[in-house]
Amino acid sequence: MPARDPGPSVKDKEMYEALRDDGASKEKAARISNAAAGSSRKAVGHKGGSAKDYDERTKSELVKRARELGIKGRSKMSKSELVDALRNH
Repeated sequence: MPARDPGPSVKDKEMYEALRDDGASKEKAARISNAAAGSSRKAVGHKGGSAKDYDERTKSELVKRARELGIKGRSKMSKSELVDALRNH
């Protein structure tokens, strides 16, 4: 099997491959590995704001966030489907 090369836009290829092996999408793996390369790997997991958990948000808030992320079919999804789509994007 040939080696996977994520391309020049991925800054931390080792972390990218580990995330992909764990089932992360290409976009998500690239986003996380590039954030890790910009700082220490340890600091990436400890960043974060004070956003509400998806379960605590209204359906309209979830639809708005799904729109920002470009999730297709969001208008026909139930609240639980939106939460799942956002968590696994």
